This record gives sequence, structure tokens and C-alpha cells, in this order.
Amino acid sequence: WGYRVAQGFVYATEEINRSIHLLPNLTLGFSIQNSGDSVQGALHETLGFLTRQEEPIPNYSCQPGPPQAALVGETRSDLSVSMARLLGLYKFPQVSYSSTLPSLSDKTQFPSFLRTLTSDLTSSHAVTQLIIHFQWSWVIILAQDDDFGQQAGSLATGELVQAGVCIEFHLHVPFQQSPEKIEAIVQKVQRSTATVVLVFLSNLNFQLILPGLLQFPVAGQVWVSKHVLQGSFGRLYRSSRAPGFSEFLAHLHPSQTPEDMFIERFWEFTFDCTWPHRNSMVPERVRFCSGNEMNKIDIAYAAVYSIAHALQDLMTGGHQDGACTDVGDLQPWQLLHALRKVHFKTPDGTEIMFDANGDLVAQFDIFQGQRTHEGGFKLAHIGMIDPWTSSENRMAVHLKEDIQVPTSICSTSCPPGFSQMSRPGAPHCCFDCSPCPEGQFADQRDMKSCLLCPKEQYSSHSRDRCLPRTEIFLAFDEPLGLVLTLVAIFLAGLAALVLGVFLKHRDMPVVKANNRALSYVLLTSLFLCALCPLLFLSRPSATTCLLRQTTFAMVFTLAVSSVLAKTLTVVLAFRVTRPGDRVQVCLSPGASSSVVLAASLMQVVLCGVWLATSPPFPDRDMVSEPSHIVIQCQEGSGTAFSCVLGYLGLLAGGTFSVAFLARGLPDVYNETKYLTLSMLLFCSVWMAFLARGKSTVAVEIFSILASTAGLLGGIFIPKCYLILLKPKRNTPAQVRRGH
Repeated sequence: WGYRVAQGFVYATEEINRSIHLLPNLTLGFSIQNSGDSVQGALHETLGFLTRQEEPIPNYSCQPGPPQAALVGETRSDLSVSMARLLGLYKFPQVSYSSTLPSLSDKTQFPSFLRTLTSDLTSSHAVTQLIIHFQWSWVIILAQDDDFGQQAGSLATGELVQAGVCIEFHLHVPFQQSPEKIEAIVQKVQRSTATVVLVFLSNLNFQLILPGLLQFPVAGQVWVSKHVLQGSFGRLYRSSRAPGFSEFLAHLHPSQTPEDMFIERFWEFTFDCTWPHRNSMVPERVRFCSGNEMNKIDIAYAAVYSIAHALQDLMTGGHQDGACTDVGDLQPWQLLHALRKVHFKTPDGTEIMFDANGDLVAQFDIFQGQRTHEGGFKLAHIGMIDPWTSSENRMAVHLKEDIQVPTSICSTSCPPGFSQMSRPGAPHCCFDCSPCPEGQFADQRDMKSCLLCPKEQYSSHSRDRCLPRTEIFLAFDEPLGLVLTLVAIFLAGLAALVLGVFLKHRDMPVVKANNRALSYVLLTSLFLCALCPLLFLSRPSATTCLLRQTTFAMVFTLAVSSVLAKTLTVVLAFRVTRPGDRVQVCLSPGASSSVVLAASLMQVVLCGVWLATSPPFPDRDMVSEPSHIVIQCQEGSGTAFSCVLGYLGLLAGGTFSVAFLARGLPDVYNETKYLTLSMLLFCSVWMAFLARGKSTVAVEIFSILASTAGLLGGIFIPKCYLILLKPKRNTPAQVRRGH
């Protein structure tokens, strides 16, 4: 590993020294040192580099020489922290090419540390953005059980939850082999319903659970990782490629550089082959090195170029201060300042720029695992994640067209017209779809709750939008209104015609038999009753609302009280057994008129109180019919309206009871059979007024007309039949014989 990095470092340095555009008047030198893979060795070599002494003394240097620009280095994670902290004390710039520790982004502790790749947390953030972009809302997180796994998993959980993504399981894979824990993790993954697994594992950690996953294959799941696994989606840092580096390595052939003691072992390790002359005993099926193998190792390439461009800016005054720096007097802090500001492109076109934390602002390639026609496996490049076009902590994701992306959801999306109804004890991503009730709507998918339509609108049949309500009322010009108007006029004309017949034949026994004056009053009231429906038609106004119910109530009270007086007259007439009986006083015309006046006066008082306290008024009914606004008359005082209708109902019920009890009297004078039928029809009138909506008016009008027709037909049509068609039967002799 170290040898490969060193060769890339040497190649980049020599390429810059040959360039006529980058540092043309300056030659870069280098030294390669080995820390011994220990904290003590790393600190010793770092101090030796800073002081230029084999036995370094901190803060002391006496050997002259060309200035030292920066340190390009990498060791184990714990050694990186120690070196970065030491170099930070000296303000000496360090450019790392492989350390991804998130803690090194802290410029308070590590002010001179920069790196040509992103931190683990930035990479985790990029993977999270991929999850959000694909709209996966139901995922599993697999993270290794260390600081990185906990930090990356915590960051991903926070971002995913904020974006509305639910996590079915958050599992931690141990570093050491633990069959029980590994089996439990594999079983949970196998039983899960989420089809996306977000992986924050090193290769070593993933190899621990891989045998279990292969033993119990999990079908249909998508594995998303920082480093590309043989799953469906992955993210790789877009590193720079050094043109000509393969040829450079090819020149390092063992035959060309026999003095290089590492080249043969490097070749064998890199290309997985064996040089024939190094092994006398060669096992079967071994692959021999030919010397024609190719390599593309350029991991330190961008680090060397970033230092060279920082030196270029210092020498040409291209940095922020605008002043040129003499390379002979170069101070480490000056290069560090310029290094933070570099922004350039490497020869292969890769853009290099550091953010405020000293991390590279890098693009990420997106790969998708695909099966080949031969049954193999390949990683196809399908897009990229661009952090430069990010906004509000979101990175831009660019994908190729026609990419087949699977889904991972706990519940099927709710279409417009439905709202999400959460399942008890389940995350918010697991829900059922409930249709919006009447008067509410949902115009988008996956709405948490339905919205109320404005009062002037109603919800459509599909409950996905609101439609404007139309105002309705029973008008003269619509078919039903026209029919009711014609019926009302016909009944009013019929009542007037009957009244005319009775006035013309007022001396006939049938007319005289039951109080002609009451018959005239009753016919007049029935004429007015027939005309009452005309007040219920057309758009309600303040005047018509005042007249509707009160006119109806008083006119029908007059009619019912007249029928009551006629019924009482018949009943009392059959109780007179001798002249001078006290009951005979009640048969006088004045007594019948008193009954009518008293009953009607009581209703007038009730109506007067109603109009004086809380009269009816025009109103817009938004409740009775969901799709319409019913323009109607509001009763005002419900108590007063109930009293008016209740009194009319009580009067009608009493009249019906008296008529029913007297139905067995002799036929010649007996009007009670007809009165019974008439009052039975009439009792439907005041009950119909309890209905609501546009149909209320139609029902009220129909009941008024039906009651008017019942009273008119039951009481007066038989009499008109005798008067007009059977005049011979309408004589005193016929009456005395009981016909």
C-alpha cells in the first residue's frame, strides 16, 4: 500500500516539475519517510521532518536548506489524529489522501489539516440524500459498532426522519465474530418488510454478516452503501485520474529498475501474480507475472497538485492578500492560508476545492449493480451527486433517464380523496387510507388529514376538490313550481265556485241544514288556503318570510275552527230532546261564531307574539343539501314557531276526535264521516313543516293543497252533487223520510 502511494506521489511531483505552466521557475523536491506504524514513530518522524534532525528537538532547527512546503501523509486513524494535532501546533499544512475521520474536520483542534476526499459524515450525508431522492420511506440501517457507525447512523437517522422516512430496524454489527449477534441481525433483515438496506460498514464488518446473508438469501432487497457492494446502489467518491500514470508504472518494470528492492513484491501483490524466477517450487494453477499488467493507482495525485497550486498562488500574488511571496522566505502558515483557498482542475479535469472544514468539495458517482447477459455482475454508472448545487442541506442528485428504481414503502400511497389513518403502535409511514367524509377533500397524495371545504363550496364525488355550491329555491318557472301553482289556482277557483253555488242555492235544505254562515266562512278560508302556496314560491324575501307561516297558520286556524264549530253543531243537535233544553243554546249562530272567533283570536295572539319577538327572516341553509345552498325562510324563534304549529295541531286533533266520535249519527244530517276523512288529511300539514331543504317548501305546499282539497272535497263536493245533479232529493219531504 505504501509503495503504491509513494509511486503516485513521485509521479505527480515529476509531472509538475516538467510543466511549463505550473511553477515553471521552481523545482519541487520530496522525502518519503516511514512512521513505523506506531504513535511514537509517527511523532518522531514528524518532528524530524519539521526540525530536519535525526534526533529532533522540538522548536529547534539549525540546518539550512530549501523551505519545506507541506506534508502529504497518511497512517492509521489514531496516528492521523496525533500527527494532525502536532502539525496544527506548528501551523504546518498537512494534506491527507485517505483519512476520513469526521473529527479531523474540527478546525479548532486541527487547524492545518486538509484532505483530498470527504469525511465519513459527508459521505453518509450523500448516501442519505440518495435515499431521499429515490423517495424510499421504509429502510433498514446497518452500521458498524464503533464511533463512525454511531455517528453516521445517528446523522442518517436524523436526516431521514426529518425528511419523513421511517426506519424499521437500526442494527449494529460487532467488530468481532459473534455468531449469536450475527444470526439475530440476519434474521431481522430476513423478516423485515423494508426493501432498502442502508449500510455503514467496512469491508471487514460486512464480511462478518455476509455468510449469514448468503445462507438465508434475502430476495428483493436493495443494498445502499458508501462503498459499492454487490448490491443494487452505491456511492463512490469521484477521484482524479492521472493521465500517463499507467505508463509510468509500466516503466517501473523490475528489469528497468533492478535497484528497487520493492518493485517485484509490489508487482506480485498488485496484480496477484508470481515472478517465475522467485519460486522454484510453483504450485499448480498459479498465475505468472508477464510485466504487461496495468495499474491506475493515483491516490496521492490530487494532494500533490493542491500544494503546487497553493505555491503558484503565493508566488504570483493570486491568493487573497494579492502580494507575492518570496519562496526563499516561505512560512508554513502562508502556504496553509493559500492552500485553503485553492480552486483548480487537475489535468484530467477533476475540480479541486476545499470547504471551510478543509474537506474536499467532491462529487459522488452513483453506481447500480446489474446482471450481465452472461450471468455475471457489473457496476453501471447511472448518475452523480453534486454538492456544489446544494441548498438547505440538500445535495443535487442527477440520474440518467430510464433508470429502474425499486420502491420501499411500508404502506401504499394514498391517492387524492383519501387521508392517512395511522396504525396503532406503528411508525407514521405505516398507515391505512381512509376516504374523506362529505364536505371535506384531499387534493394531494398522502395527506395526513382531509381539509374542510369552504362554506360556499362542497366536496366532489371523488373528494379530491371542492366545487362551488349553487343557490336553489322553489321557483314559479321550474316544472314542480309550475304544477303546484296551477293546482293552487285550480283549488282556489274550485272553492270560489262552490261558494258561488252555496250562495245561489242558500235556501235549499242541504245548505241550510248545517249553519250556512259557517259554510261561507269555511269556503272563504279554503279559498285563501289554496292561495297560500303562492307565498312559498320564488326567492324568499323579508316580506314573504313574514307572511308565509303566519298567513298559513291563521287561515288554516280559521278553517279548522269552522270545521270544529260545524262538528259541534251536529253533535249537539242530536242531544236536544225537548224545547228549552240548555244544550239548545249552543246551537244558535252566535255560539258557532264565538267558537270560530275564540279559536282564531288565540292563533292571532300567538302569531303576533312571534312576529314581535323573533320574526322569520331569509336564510342560506348550508347543511340540508351538501351540493347546494338552500335559500329559505328561517323561523326565527323556534319556540314561537312550535307554539303556532302546536296550537294548530291541537285544534286539528280535537276536531278530528269529535268528528270520529260522531261518525255513527244518522246519515241525513251526518257530515262527520266526511269531516273525519278531511281532518285525517289535514293532520299531515303541520307535521310536514318539520322537514328541511328545498323539498321542505314542496312538501309544505303539497300538504297545504292536499288538506285544502280534502276539506273542500270531503265536506262540500257531496253537497254540490245533491244541489246540482240530484235536486229532487234536496227537498224537505226527502229529508223528513231520512234520505
